[in-house]
Amino acid sequence: MAEIKVPELAESITEGTIFQWLKQPGDFIHKGEPIAELETDKVNVELMSEESGVITKLLFNEGDTVRVGDTIAIVSEEAEANVPQEEEPPQQPGKEEPSQPVAVKEEPVKEESVTRPTQRPVASPAARKLAREKGIDLSKVTPVDPFGRIRKQDVEAYSNQPAKSAPTVEAVKPTIPDMFEPEKPVERMKMSRRRQTIAKRLVEVQHTAAMLTTFNEIDMTAIMDLRKRRKDAFYQEHDVRLGFMSFFTKAVVAALKKYPLLNAEIQGDEIIVKKYYDIGVAVSTDEGLVVPVVRDADKKNFSEIEREILHLATKARENKLSLKDLQGGTFTITNGGVFGSLMSTPILNGPQVGILGMHKIQLRPVAIDEVRMENRPMMYVALSYDHRIIDGKEAVGFLVKVKELLEDPEQLLLES
Repeated sequence: MAEIKVPELAESITEGTIFQWLKQPGDFIHKGEPIAELETDKVNVELMSEESGVITKLLFNEGDTVRVGDTIAIVSEEAEANVPQEEEPPQQPGKEEPSQPVAVKEEPVKEESVTRPTQRPVASPAARKLAREKGIDLSKVTPVDPFGRIRKQDVEAYSNQPAKSAPTVEAVKPTIPDMFEPEKPVERMKMSRRRQTIAKRLVEVQHTAAMLTTFNEIDMTAIMDLRKRRKDAFYQEHDVRLGFMSFFTKAVVAALKKYPLLNAEIQGDEIIVKKYYDIGVAVSTDEGLVVPVVRDADKKNFSEIEREILHLATKARENKLSLKDLQGGTFTITNGGVFGSLMSTPILNGPQVGILGMHKIQLRPVAIDEVRMENRPMMYVALSYDHRIIDGKEAVGFLVKVKELLEDPEQLLLES
């Protein structure tokens, strides 16, 4: 017998959720073949079998949380030699193959192999650990979570109650707020692991960072005129369209060089100022917001940046991003304008200390001088930053620098 375990995924990822079993008990699996799809905080990854053989047990349900190192399935290695022999003539006397008669025919049909996964309560790793320490049967713990997930607090509450008054499911039901049992039709949807992680991190960053936002507006006339003149030649030469993101990425990198604390992070009582420029670009997908990273953006030209952003966005929407695509960003750009947002306050993508929000380009009357007014394509931009290490003067200066560069693209070319 061989155990299939959850391998090391990445330094920051210690657990995941079984999103889908790709094999079932009784199926034959080859070494290197995927057995399950694991949903992590950042991406979905396939778990590969390190052995060939017949799957005899699946130890978790779809939707269960598993940690790195957990055994998720059992494979009968002895069955590997038997599967190809099923259609061969009976072996001749004298040959010794002691494992052949039993592996495929008996183990896959064991009742335990089929029913065990459905009996495991859905619980967080912390809840399982505490239950093991206290000797508590998780099937007897009633979760407060309306989705039925047992958390550490549920186990603590169970252990602190006298045995004679241990609550039953029926006793706890009345304590659930009325909003969870509406009289009118609703659709109840379990949050995906990624959406839960997004929610958790967005709340965490607001609790741990002194986040502040400053705003400005950019006259997009010069960039739009430049794109109009050069877009066809640019596409013919580079086979990629000239968008706004390359301009903003270049402007951000130039501003980061002038205001380096916005390209830093806080570790304990130290400030880590990064001397490289890996710019995260927020991409909206059906699974939620992800932020793939354009590496060494300061060393890339406009066409290389546009091509990289297009490549990463396509991978994100096809759910093909790797962990490497998402790790190590130093600053983030997010564009709510593609959805029509006129102004918003972006939330930091921790542990980064700065994020730039782009918004919708809209014609607005602008004072050219004391006498003249013109309708100009204007965009509001927002910079959210961590006030613990960045003062308002630096934040405003950064945003003004971005504005100046974008309103004068020739200067932007010289800066880059």
